[in-house]
Amino acid sequence: MIAHLAPHAPVGTAVTTGEADLWCTYAAVRTAAWLGQAGELPGSAATVDYLRSRRNSDGGYAWSKGMASDAWATFYCTQAMAELGAEIPKLGSTRDWLHRTWSGDAYAMLPGQAPDVWATHFSVRTMVELCHDDPPDRGRLLTWLRALQAPDGGLGWSPEHAATTASDVRACFYGVMSWRALRATDPDLALPWDGPALVRWLRDQQQADGGFLFGPSADTSCMWATYRATAALETLGSGPAEKQRCVDWVLDRRLADGSFVRWAGYDVADVWASFCAIGSLRAMGADTERHAGPVLRRLHAMSCDGGGFTYREPDRAGDALSTAATAMMSAPEDPRQSQWRTWLAGCRLPNEGGIMYMPARGSEVRCTLWAVAAGAAGADPTAPREIANWLGELQNPDGGFGYWEGRGSDLVSTAAAVETLRLLGIPLSGALDPARLAEFVLGCRDVLGYRHVPEAPPTLRAGLQALRIRDELGQTTPGELAILLDQHRVTGGGFANEGSRMPDLLSTYEAVVTADRQRIPVDFSRLAVFLDRIGRPDGTAWTPLTPTGGGALADCLGVLLRDRIAGHRAELPALTLS
Repeated sequence: MIAHLAPHAPVGTAVTTGEADLWCTYAAVRTAAWLGQAGELPGSAATVDYLRSRRNSDGGYAWSKGMASDAWATFYCTQAMAELGAEIPKLGSTRDWLHRTWSGDAYAMLPGQAPDVWATHFSVRTMVELCHDDPPDRGRLLTWLRALQAPDGGLGWSPEHAATTASDVRACFYGVMSWRALRATDPDLALPWDGPALVRWLRDQQQADGGFLFGPSADTSCMWATYRATAALETLGSGPAEKQRCVDWVLDRRLADGSFVRWAGYDVADVWASFCAIGSLRAMGADTERHAGPVLRRLHAMSCDGGGFTYREPDRAGDALSTAATAMMSAPEDPRQSQWRTWLAGCRLPNEGGIMYMPARGSEVRCTLWAVAAGAAGADPTAPREIANWLGELQNPDGGFGYWEGRGSDLVSTAAAVETLRLLGIPLSGALDPARLAEFVLGCRDVLGYRHVPEAPPTLRAGLQALRIRDELGQTTPGELAILLDQHRVTGGGFANEGSRMPDLLSTYEAVVTADRQRIPVDFSRLAVFLDRIGRPDGTAWTPLTPTGGGALADCLGVLLRDRIAGHRAELPALTLS
């Protein structure tokens, strides 16, 4: 069941950081490149430095510094650098990292995870277009792509999704663009799907107003869906059944200054709307040159001082994680609490019931957890049931959850989904399939512990997340948590995600939460020592070796732990990030 929500931008008050966002940066650069204006973007050198700063030693790139590499971030960073004419560092090691994400049939977001069409699209294009190499087994990849076609003619996120007829225009776009990339070295490569059926399904998603839906379960024509559908149709040698009506719908999404918005009734021209509008017009062969001036002026307004771009003016670009973190570490009686919660509640926009990292972007399960923990659901009485329904639809065929719809499952996201329902007071059986959930968790287990994804090395946080999920399933194993904590307890205070030498804030926070859940005593004196070690003049650091504070999220976890030591909180929310 899809939530019928107001399409206007959130009201209330958000917390802004003024920092660039990777997806926004890619969208801004690609939009300017489509308009032949990439060289006119402000701060190009700083933007390249920002993109390069996301590179990890393994050759992949991460959403933010310190996070693990994934195919999503690797594609956006390398593609944006290429559009800016910058040299991409050590492409050979990036290629080698991509090989590690190969499942044998297709690509996963990170090594050891199940493949999905998001990751496969990102990695095929990075491999072919930038690394000038081929996937390890083109034949098996084509077989996997062929299996994405559902009985309704559209494409699903994975062969398993396709079996449930869960077609989506985004999955169609990613599948078709993967095929297009493969054709770069084999122009005669045949389409692996029933082409007429795929075109027919895509065309059927066009609405009477001219725009497109993500699929039959959505209810609001969306610029993102319209771009993905029109670009996929163009690549297939086709177009919308009502092409001029679609062009008119896109043009009707312009504000008075000539910039674009994503939905009818939305009142903020963000970077994704510009990206999707120009992409849609190009796909339909419509004129884009006359929109270059207004769109480029809007992109300039979204540039950040340190390089890169965010989704709107940096001083107004709030995000759900920073806003939720600030609300949770502030006093309950703070007069700004209701405004923060109102803004967070307003991040549930049409077509998805979850909460978005940034408004007008796709819903994400971790952001939903943080927002619910901050009280967002209390600002909207319809939210609990609609979020639960969304989570039920988000559960992957393997029983787990990914960060967003269609992404491969991992324990971070799965634990976030379970904790969200716990905070909402909704039983697992009232929203999810508990049996499949249990199967996914046990599939992440080996003799040494639990793994973030089924084929990764075991870690403390994966074990803590798995044990909290099993606790909610009524499958607690006595003594298992105590052994896990002993293996990762650091003598000087805190807990380490790997081994028992370098403690970190995320692992320590989750260790305390999980120990409290199972009534295992926590040594608060050693915890206090650890917190003192990560205190910095500018806030809380993620590890004792980090020279500066980690921002609002790290500060929030630090404040919550100190409140727990002081006895101000009997129980902490099980917040997860990685």
